[in-house]
Amino acid sequence: MATMTVSLPDPMKEWVEMQVEDGEYASSSDYVRDLIRRDRERRNEARLEELRRIVDAGLNGGVSKRTFAERIAEGDRIAGLRGRTNG
Repeated sequence: MATMTVSLPDPMKEWVEMQVEDGEYASSSDYVRDLIRRDRERRNEARLEELRRIVDAGLNGGVSKRTFAERIAEGDRIAGLRGRTNG
């Protein structure tokens, strides 16, 4: 397992230590790992919800008048914009 050093303001450090002292976590590393795991789950769920929304919109949108190539180009354009804003 890799090691990482993280700098925290005193109030955050105290909060992490309090979680360990309260018995919520065995160590500060366990707490940080749990935060990262939950953040990843939250982000994955948000992405999944966005995909569901897109699929629903597509299913309810009717037949497109654009060609397949035009739709692919539009998808590539949108993916490029999202890549610049999310990356």
